[in-house]
Amino acid sequence: MFLTGTMRVNRGGRLEIGGCDAVDLARRFGTPLYVLDEALVRQNCTAYRETLRRLYPRSQVAYAGKAFLNMAMCRLVGQEELALDVASGGEIYTALKAGFAPEKMIFHGNNKTPEEIRQALRAGLGRFVADSISELELLASLAAEERKIAAVVLRVKPGIEAHTHHYIQTGQLDSKFGLGLADGQALAAVCLALDAEYLEFCGLHCHIGSQIFELEPFRLAAAVMMDFIQEIRSKTGVVVRELNLGGGAGIRYLPEDTPFPVQRYLELITATLQEKASEHNLPLPLLLIEPGRSIAGEAGSTLYTAGAIKEIPGIRKIVAVDGGMTDNLRPALYGAKYTVLHAGRVEDRDLEVVTVAGKACESGDVLIRDAKLPSLARGDVLAVLSTGAYNYSMASNYNRFPRPAVVFVRDGHAELVVARESYEDLVRNDLLPELRTAAGGGSDRCGSQKCTA
Repeated sequence: MFLTGTMRVNRGGRLEIGGCDAVDLARRFGTPLYVLDEALVRQNCTAYRETLRRLYPRSQVAYAGKAFLNMAMCRLVGQEELALDVASGGEIYTALKAGFAPEKMIFHGNNKTPEEIRQALRAGLGRFVADSISELELLASLAAEERKIAAVVLRVKPGIEAHTHHYIQTGQLDSKFGLGLADGQALAAVCLALDAEYLEFCGLHCHIGSQIFELEPFRLAAAVMMDFIQEIRSKTGVVVRELNLGGGAGIRYLPEDTPFPVQRYLELITATLQEKASEHNLPLPLLLIEPGRSIAGEAGSTLYTAGAIKEIPGIRKIVAVDGGMTDNLRPALYGAKYTVLHAGRVEDRDLEVVTVAGKACESGDVLIRDAKLPSLARGDVLAVLSTGAYNYSMASNYNRFPRPAVVFVRDGHAELVVARESYEDLVRNDLLPELRTAAGGGSDRCGSQKCTA
């Protein structure tokens, strides 16, 4: 067992997060419930910001919003003086509604639509991370139409394969993300960006993957990118002034997980940049990093209520909870593993092995196999740890389940930051067409034209 941030076991033997009793939170707000430890989020932001500032003053930390984003999180990130990585029109809209400064947003995505690009241009976003030649051409065209300069950073594939699940490897050559170095696409994109009237070429970006526990891939990526900066200077005369090395640091999902300390990671990449700059006689670029999971991941927990309990003789005991793959897709998507606690009897040592299953109509809706928990009864509250990243973000309405509420907890106070969806929310955008009857009655018109189907 491990506890994160402000978690502790209170005198009643129950789990406490941010000074709030987890069982009481479940009763007050209902379940499933996402709980975010605000103090730990801020602590993680501070660790990145202050450590990087000390090691490499010309730097900026940007929070990777895809990990977990709502208006409250946008406001928190702004208060912590971080920039914000956004990857869709919806994320841009959320951040703007929260009052986040558009010039501190970095727009990612491998298939930005013309509408999203116009939205970003008109809002004045600080950086566009171009992912392909075709996107760069589209951006140049739309920027010219809008008569707005687009500050561009080019996403490069450094050819580094991090040891993580292949679904979340992104730096290798065979990836949907980025421009290749070996095939010359990255250099061609640099030349295109330099020639386009309404594009301002600002720098380079790379991201090698997520949930990485080894430091060496980050060092290699930093070195490869600095070598490419030297190549750009030698072939174009342009000195790249910004380098964004993305994120990818792993977190603890299980007690045996061993993430590296933030300071070691930052010391390694900054030392690599300094060594390479000296080797190539280059000025140090502005350094940006984009942590997401390592800021929000361990700060989040999901509370569930146990329901049906089923014994399959000689095989397993299944405890079903009132959520599952609709609020945590990661186990079904790529076999992610989690730690679960009995929120009401955390330190009980009389344990049994059970499988915690979700309630969706899918055989693959299993949250945790072979969990060791105290004996459970219907109505008990379970807490799944380290769900702050990619859980709320991936939540769905499969089986028409309403998506859960989100609360921030700190110093004994719980604040609702996302309301639980209602059944009315589920049908809010549904429309009933005027259907034909079995006898052939009803409308046969689609708009003003007769249907021919």
